[in-house]
Amino acid sequence: MTKKGSIFKILVEYFKAHPVAVIGWIWVGIIPLLGSFCLVSEYALVETIPLQRFMDHALLTIALSCILGLALLPTTLTALACGFFWGWTAFPDLLIAYILANGIGYALGKMLNADFLALVYARNPELEKELQSRIERPSGLVFFIRISPVIPFAISNFLFASLKIPFLSIIRYGVPGMLPRTFLAFATGMVANSFLGAKESLNHPVQWIILIFLLILSVAGIYHSWKKTKP
Repeated sequence: MTKKGSIFKILVEYFKAHPVAVIGWIWVGIIPLLGSFCLVSEYALVETIPLQRFMDHALLTIALSCILGLALLPTTLTALACGFFWGWTAFPDLLIAYILANGIGYALGKMLNADFLALVYARNPELEKELQSRIERPSGLVFFIRISPVIPFAISNFLFASLKIPFLSIIRYGVPGMLPRTFLAFATGMVANSFLGAKESLNHPVQWIILIFLLILSVAGIYHSWKKTKP
């Protein structure tokens, strides 16, 4: 008989055997915060970046893809900066970068957490049927996880990869889920008089009301999707 283990024990066992995975999870949890401090202190350098030629847009898209895919900055602050420094002309670049960053983050998460599900299923065989039914119909879960203001982009990429949710499903349902927060941050940057002022305006009561609404929507959506896809 297979020994049943709690999720906590499974995580401890997994991370003991996969120290690189531990580093990866710590990275996606901490580095975006450090990147935020760096951007806020050195934002004047961003003002010098031109965005006029096609090559400028291509380079910006590639740079944003790497920055977001490698979890060097949070998506909200990145969208805010794009809106403030370049306006609507950078919005397509940002959307394309999101898609490419999904690929980078997903690939890293898949590489670092390749056998996580196998261990979960080995310790809790009854979970396989429960999880597989959701993984096969991930639309609601992916959308509402992405729309959540409390689940960072990089962490959700690792989560999707660990659960082996198909990448195309993440793009199809995840990108639309990111649009509300992205547009909110982007528009906030566009109307601000200064970058630091734009960052501070994220704490405006109206912003908090919108974020609380998105949080409630995401929690309700995740719960409904989880129940709906019950095997």
